Amino acid sequence: MNINLTFSKEDNISFLINIVWCLPSYCKHTITQYCPNKLQIFMKTKLILLFFSLSLLLSHANLKGENSTNNQDPEKDKVLISVLNYMLTKGHYVQKELNDEFSKHVFTNFIDGLDPSKRYFTKDDIKEFSKYKYQIDNQLKESDIAFYNLVYGRFLSKIKNAKQYYGSLLKKPFNYKKDEFIDLDYKKTEYAKSEKELINYWRKQLKLQTIDRIQELEALDKEKFEKDPSYKKMSFSSIEKKAREKVMTSMENLYIRIDELEHKDWFSTFLNSVVSAFGPHTTYMPPNIKETFDQDMSGKLEGIGARLQKKGIYTHVVELVSGGPAWKQGKLEEGDIILKVTQENGDPVDIVGMRLDDAIKFIKGPKDTKVTLSVKKKIDGTTKDITITRDIVQLDETFVKSSVVLKDGKKFGIIDLPKFYINFDDRNFRDSAKDMEKEIERLKDENVEGLLIDLRNNGGGSLDTAIKIAGLFVDKGPVVQVKYRNEEPVVREDIDINTQWSGSLVVLVNELSASASEIFAAAMQDYNRAIILGGNQTYGKGTVQNIIPINKFYPNYDKELGFLKMTIQKFYRINGGSTQVEGVYSDIAMPTRFSYMNYGERDLDGALKWDKVNQAKYIPVNSYINFSDVITSSIERINNDPKFQLIDEYAKWLKNEQDDSTYSLNYKKYKKELKERETFSKKFNSVFKYKSNLAFDSPKYELPLFKDNKDLEEKRMVWHKNLSKDIYISEALNVLSQLKIGDKQEIVKN
Repeated sequence: MNINLTFSKEDNISFLINIVWCLPSYCKHTITQYCPNKLQIFMKTKLILLFFSLSLLLSHANLKGENSTNNQDPEKDKVLISVLNYMLTKGHYVQKELNDEFSKHVFTNFIDGLDPSKRYFTKDDIKEFSKYKYQIDNQLKESDIAFYNLVYGRFLSKIKNAKQYYGSLLKKPFNYKKDEFIDLDYKKTEYAKSEKELINYWRKQLKLQTIDRIQELEALDKEKFEKDPSYKKMSFSSIEKKAREKVMTSMENLYIRIDELEHKDWFSTFLNSVVSAFGPHTTYMPPNIKETFDQDMSGKLEGIGARLQKKGIYTHVVELVSGGPAWKQGKLEEGDIILKVTQENGDPVDIVGMRLDDAIKFIKGPKDTKVTLSVKKKIDGTTKDITITRDIVQLDETFVKSSVVLKDGKKFGIIDLPKFYINFDDRNFRDSAKDMEKEIERLKDENVEGLLIDLRNNGGGSLDTAIKIAGLFVDKGPVVQVKYRNEEPVVREDIDINTQWSGSLVVLVNELSASASEIFAAAMQDYNRAIILGGNQTYGKGTVQNIIPINKFYPNYDKELGFLKMTIQKFYRINGGSTQVEGVYSDIAMPTRFSYMNYGERDLDGALKWDKVNQAKYIPVNSYINFSDVITSSIERINNDPKFQLIDEYAKWLKNEQDDSTYSLNYKKYKKELKERETFSKKFNSVFKYKSNLAFDSPKYELPLFKDNKDLEEKRMVWHKNLSKDIYISEALNVLSQLKIGDKQEIVKN
């Protein structure tokens, strides 16, 4: 196939969106997010891992029609392969040769992506696939996808077998007295030698799910009896049957969605196996995923302001966005089922059985247009037509928010920055830099004496906004260095000579603070502008991704090819060191639940290595007269605090639980092991019972907003309550209250 393509540095620059993005690889670590008093969450998390890969695909897939090997557009596949190959080899930060090692990566990654728990393929299948193991690189150079076609076709036939497996296995009770185990670490598991062995894999996995459901139903049955002694408890056989029915329903729903996937969805999975060979943050984005990405980055969308979910063949309303059109109108409710969608002066469209993405396209629409939803009401089952005028919907949880608190007779401001958001299509729309500037001014009007910036769980966002926000706290000067491959680093500077906040500053981070968060935290640390407090180190993502329209490099092609998110730069601190892998080490390290977890860039396959460049020219502020003393005092408090000691012990326990992937399938032993975990975990209950005596309030400007938005008021009350129970916030405020600015420094009100 001959395709004329050109690539220049100018293309990089003109299409550079300056995204510093952290992959949702956080998802695979959901294990860390449970509480000791809710151990079942942990158990369920491990069970969910059985289906994680498929679920991740399904959540992002472009769903439509029946699963079929029929490829309606093979030419498009060849075009995508050819153009992506060109873009990656010419523009990616990492120069990677398409060789046998590359071929092996694609081979392993694609098969693992389709069958992570080894429930579909056998050793014979893998043996047959292996003839391509070291040929994929050569095939791709010729736009040949014979390997993909073989594996994809085989996988679809295995899906049909799977339906028979789970349907047959769940018809009758399992033997819950049999002493056997299952290991959920499938990297250690061999592929089945035969169909009989494969069916046994299925049996064990379904048995574990059923056991978990039985335990859940027994606990619920016990709770009902304790509340009402007249309640007749269910027999084990009744509970067991109900548990299998629940697992059956879950499996049926899963495979309904799998059946809706079509060739292009699976091909996207293959393409991501190819591009990921260049690094963990390089991904192929189909057009619909790019739209979702933009929404997430901007914090806004145009539509009715409702979160929808596909359950079986129906589209359910699961949440109304506070302040959105549907929320304001008040007729659409959570739990309602949308049956039909009618545009202004249009005919009704039946969306029952329609894929969710397509249904959403009908429901969304431009500002000030009307849409009528035919809805089955949850409350009484009646069907009603609800007309809603679409509007711009702001996702408030995305945006900056602040609180004020009194501590040791001083007032301090807390700013929560969930991400470095920006709207690339509308620069006049709010972004994190503009919002941060406004919020600081509002807090200055409150006469706060210090600021705490909370960047915990902030996975990054726009590089430009990170630079601008850093500039609010320092004079004009360098903030970060960025480097293309084989070129000298370029210093990116704050060009504003004004410093909006010159007072005391503390930045709170954790192991999930990544990318743009690390740029900001590193700049504050290098300038000695703030004390960085939190986990031992941040995530460690020191690369910049460019989102490039693939059609840019094949402009005469009349079909939408999607986008490539590609690593094109590394960024470096102004002190010369990279944040890649190492992240930003806290000035004051506190034990967290992530302390011993395999977490961060350093745990990703193919991550770029740490290195350094020359230091940029900058002058540290050195505005604090007791900087070192405050750090020493805080470390001493943390080391002597029994709660922090307990958190450290809890983190070690979490690590042990993460490493333990084996479960008994003997129900009595399963319950015993669960009970032992629950008993042991009780010692950590106090970790989550911390409460300070601090009272957190909204800044004055926000109070009038509550009159018309009770939902916002409730959200803020919940946030303030959580702040009062946050031991990390408390220690950060201890640090902030002790910091002293030199006599020559003053807080400037612009």
